[in-house]
Amino acid sequence: MAFNTVEATDQLLGEGDIPPVHEVNAAGTSPFLLTSDHYGRILPRSLGDLGVAESELTRHIAWDIGIAGVADRMAEMLDAHLVAQRYSRLVIDCNRSPGVASSIPVISEATTIPRNESISEGDRAARRREIFEPYHHRIDAVIDSRIHTKRPTVLVSLHSFTPVYAGVARPWHIGALYNRDIVLPKLLLRHLRAEGDLVVGDNEPYAVSDLSDYTIPVHGEARGLVNTGIEIRQDLIADQSGQQQWAERLARIFAAIEVELKPELLVD
Repeated sequence: MAFNTVEATDQLLGEGDIPPVHEVNAAGTSPFLLTSDHYGRILPRSLGDLGVAESELTRHIAWDIGIAGVADRMAEMLDAHLVAQRYSRLVIDCNRSPGVASSIPVISEATTIPRNESISEGDRAARRREIFEPYHHRIDAVIDSRIHTKRPTVLVSLHSFTPVYAGVARPWHIGALYNRDIVLPKLLLRHLRAEGDLVVGDNEPYAVSDLSDYTIPVHGEARGLVNTGIEIRQDLIADQSGQQQWAERLARIFAAIEVELKPELLVD
């Protein structure tokens, strides 16, 4: 993946800040490569609280509530490699193309983000260089390595969504998201519906597109990988019990799907 050269004069992360990339089970043998763009809600020390109340920083605008616990558990249960991103999407959204308005939002839902207003090009470059690029370079490197060793690779991008948005209730428990590649989403939708106790979204509450997403278009579709996005309603995974239950359910489903996908996973 080619990134534009950026100025290195402004530094974002410093002493006491943790690296942006979180990994679980890097030696996992599963064909599934799990990613989580909105895994964490950490803020770099240099940005303080972004001018946002703490009560706002625990909401969905800052991260995908509950998905961290699901992702970590799924990685272990499936023996899959997880690559996740620890910093809040209010700093920079790692599932948006840099440069679009939602990459470094000035407003998220109805909440203004004062520290994101009128930031310099150097500040923007630092956020991209120190958070966005390390995360996506790592995903790229993992895929490169797997392709080099002829390891089957299926990309699964994990997210959570709010039960109510703009005053409208969302009935789905989980959704399978996709754009060009429907192989895995079709299988996933069939298995989820067969559970019998779920309201399942088919490209709901979101659909993948080149304009609204980054991880699946760039790492999945552009590289020819079988892929899907998953959105779980956050109230179902807000506590450890819910995270465990959903991780177990999805690990069981993906184990079954792996068998069905075998012809699609053959490496030339």
